[in-house]
Amino acid sequence: MQYIKFLGHRVRVPAHPLARALLGVLLVLGGLFSFLPILGVWMLPLGLIVLSVDSAVIRRGRRRASVKFGRWVVLRWPKLARALGFHVLQ
Repeated sequence: MQYIKFLGHRVRVPAHPLARALLGVLLVLGGLFSFLPILGVWMLPLGLIVLSVDSAVIRRGRRRASVKFGRWVVLRWPKLARALGFHVLQ
């Protein structure tokens, strides 16, 4: 079973690569149609996170964004950064 780490939690994703890709693409498409009542913008980043399990290009972008976000949070809110799992430099 594959896992993704999201905000300090491990979330299970489907084990088969094709199922993960299909789930990721459906979430991204749902995020693009966020003007509809049930679908929302939250689906777009979640879909990219699921796709990043198998795609090196998306994984690299996700990692860069995570590092930038971590540095930003550490500078502004060290306690929140520690709670989210980002290390605060002493």
